[in-house]
Amino acid sequence: MDIRTKPRTIHSSTGTKDLQMVNLSLRVLSRPQEGKLPYIYSQLGIDFEDRVLPSIGNEVLKAVVAQYNAEELLSKRALISQQIRALLKERAEVFHLILDDVSITHLTFGREFAKAIENKQVAQQEAERQTWIVAKSDQERKAAIIRAEGEAEAARLISTAIAEAGNGIIELRRIDTAKEVASIIAKAPNVSYIPGGTSGSNLLLGIGKEL
Repeated sequence: MDIRTKPRTIHSSTGTKDLQMVNLSLRVLSRPQEGKLPYIYSQLGIDFEDRVLPSIGNEVLKAVVAQYNAEELLSKRALISQQIRALLKERAEVFHLILDDVSITHLTFGREFAKAIENKQVAQQEAERQTWIVAKSDQERKAAIIRAEGEAEAARLISTAIAEAGNGIIELRRIDTAKEVASIIAKAPNVSYIPGGTSGSNLLLGIGKEL
């Protein structure tokens, strides 16, 4: 009898706690206990691994998977893998087999559940997008309020300044504007600007070439 460690893959199709079908593949590295070879040979035969491992593997997978919902198989995969490993080693010891490694290599769900997961992800992404839009609108609303408050405060300050200084500010603005106009006219060709002094009557003379 061969006592070297041998790999074997066990396939199982079973149901979850929420009645979703799942397909699993389990990779097992096993070897017989050397001191129990006579017993193994007499009770199980030379093909003991073929007779024992698929049976106990399916038994353990069905028992463990039935304790969890389909989504938990994804979120708690490491924990479930440890549970399967521990339970399978315990069952293998009854038949005097040593399991050096047990790991889940493949896990897929039925088509309906896969579609349901995809729809849930799309819905979650849309919900996150809507949340972002609402947050953005709220920020824009707050910015508009702050801007309006600033403009109102500026208008209040101007009104206060005018009330305190009388018409002085308005007159100063008028003089500044007049200076700007005079500067523009002075740079224009064929135009002369003659201030009217205190009378306020200013003259613009167009001095052009005769045609």
